[in-house]
Amino acid sequence: MQKFRFISFFVGSVLFSSLSYSQDLRWQQRVEYTMDVRLDVNTHKLAGTQKLVYHNNSGDTLRKVFYHLYWNAFQPGSMMDVRSINISDPDARVKDRISKLKDDEIGYQHIQNLKHDGKDVSYHVDGTILEVTLSKPILPGTKTVFEMKFEAQVPVQIRRSGRNNKEGIAYSMTQWYPKLAEYDHQGWHAYQYVAREFHSPWGDFNVKITLDPTLIIGGTGVLQNADKIGHGYEKQGVAVKRPSGELTWHFVAKNVIDFAWAADPDYAHDRVDVPGGPQLHFFYQNNEKTATNWKKLQEFSVKFFEFMSKTFGEYPYESYAIIQGGDGGMEYPMCTLIMGEGSLSGLIGVMAHEAAHSWYQAVLASNEALYPWMDEGFTDFARQEVMAQLLGSPVITSHQPSYASYFALVSRGLQEPISQHADHYTTNLAYKVAAYSMGTIFLEQLKYIIGEENFYKGMRRYYNTWKFRHPEPNDFIRVMEKVSGLQLKWYMSYWINTTKKIDYSVKNVIENRGSTFVTLERVGEFPMPLDVVVTYKDGSKEMFYIPTNETLGNKPVDDHTIQRLDLDAWPWVYPTYTLNIQHKVEDIATIEIDPLQRMADIERRNNSVNLSLGLKPFTDQTK
Repeated sequence: MQKFRFISFFVGSVLFSSLSYSQDLRWQQRVEYTMDVRLDVNTHKLAGTQKLVYHNNSGDTLRKVFYHLYWNAFQPGSMMDVRSINISDPDARVKDRISKLKDDEIGYQHIQNLKHDGKDVSYHVDGTILEVTLSKPILPGTKTVFEMKFEAQVPVQIRRSGRNNKEGIAYSMTQWYPKLAEYDHQGWHAYQYVAREFHSPWGDFNVKITLDPTLIIGGTGVLQNADKIGHGYEKQGVAVKRPSGELTWHFVAKNVIDFAWAADPDYAHDRVDVPGGPQLHFFYQNNEKTATNWKKLQEFSVKFFEFMSKTFGEYPYESYAIIQGGDGGMEYPMCTLIMGEGSLSGLIGVMAHEAAHSWYQAVLASNEALYPWMDEGFTDFARQEVMAQLLGSPVITSHQPSYASYFALVSRGLQEPISQHADHYTTNLAYKVAAYSMGTIFLEQLKYIIGEENFYKGMRRYYNTWKFRHPEPNDFIRVMEKVSGLQLKWYMSYWINTTKKIDYSVKNVIENRGSTFVTLERVGEFPMPLDVVVTYKDGSKEMFYIPTNETLGNKPVDDHTIQRLDLDAWPWVYPTYTLNIQHKVEDIATIEIDPLQRMADIERRNNSVNLSLGLKPFTDQTK
């Protein structure tokens, strides 16, 4: 009997251990906001109440919580102000403008009262962070309630948030409420607001906004009282009589990471349905500078959502609003604020980028402060491919601007590893290229490494597997490994954690006994699999595929119009590789590494040799 009990205990332990390790043990906190606010358009001050139900789904006991008070950044002497003044290439929209704000122009968020489960708690404000010391800890697996009264002043529009932007939009209300910071397996993400990116828990928002009845609101969520609002929200043919005093707008948004809105008295409001959803809302000033292009934008926006849902995964919300406002383009759940004037092509491009964030910022919601390339880079990649489809240009060339930006940064010696917090780059240029361009190139090169069919299948699987779950870099690359059957962590590690460069060359070409031997050289430190295309003088072509040994396998054939010969892997420690072509040199016109230029090879002049012109390889000519 004793022996039987031991065996039972052992088997049970093994089963429990197996179950534990077979599951994704990451948990997520959850928030439920109920807010009632009033905006005084004469003083530009916002007063309101906030009830926050917080679900501690972690295994940790929390004795403190942290809120973001983003508008405190728009004050002279703030970290954002000092950073902008001292960085070598400040954002042109900011520069020293914060330092010159007057008392009635600054932004602030003041906490007037804060209770935890009905009792007052102590708190401390440090710049844009509110640190709350709890009198009663929040235990694992429990929920708790915070109740707050707050007052805020809407700053003059400088960066993202604010009043009276350069196109005359009255209010761009983003980062406008005290917002609980994210807590996850890495701990609290209570970053000071210095420049750019955000990270938040998912939750529900129930928001009432009271303001002057002449103002029209567009933003996150679904309007609950359209029958009382008018302004184009009411059903067709139904007149709504608006009050002469103030008007309360009631919005609800489910399972989102933020809530943003904009208001202006001159907004036109159009609605267009995307087949299969969502319903698109357009808010723009109905004047000669905007009306024509914003009407044309609507057709492109419908096609954009159709393409994105088909190619990268279905958009999950019932509506999306494209709103004139802000200071360029900025993404939020279920809406974006973009500048409204300018060319139609520019308007379409900004819309496509900001709306593509709905997939990578709003639904996947990776920590864009730590991994901006997973948001901005993936978004810009999608934007470039969508724009190619919308404008009828080749997809293969759509990412060339990203490569050009990367090459320019490298040539200036300003590249930094992209595995760092978004605010801590030495220059704004290094951040921009890392997040946008290098993030885009990361995906295009991955498509080159694993093949197009695997790539798009993997992108959809990644989205569907990790939506609403805050994926991290390893989560993405593991999906791509499973789909492709190849090992890919080496690639991510080189591209994300280092500044090593890709540079391959055709070093030498000789003929021996009727065959041509080509010596290829890895000049840079970054190994990659190679597509080497040989074009013969009779016009025929052959592709020689040389995998790197790190992938432990070969990618499938993408182009069936050209014969591909799969060769032995090139171990990354070997500086050279010899390719044997079963033809005489006199039969060969050109030999070229990566003719489609999908590798970010920093010196493309040494990638090819034109034997029909009797030229030596580029590297030999320089000796």
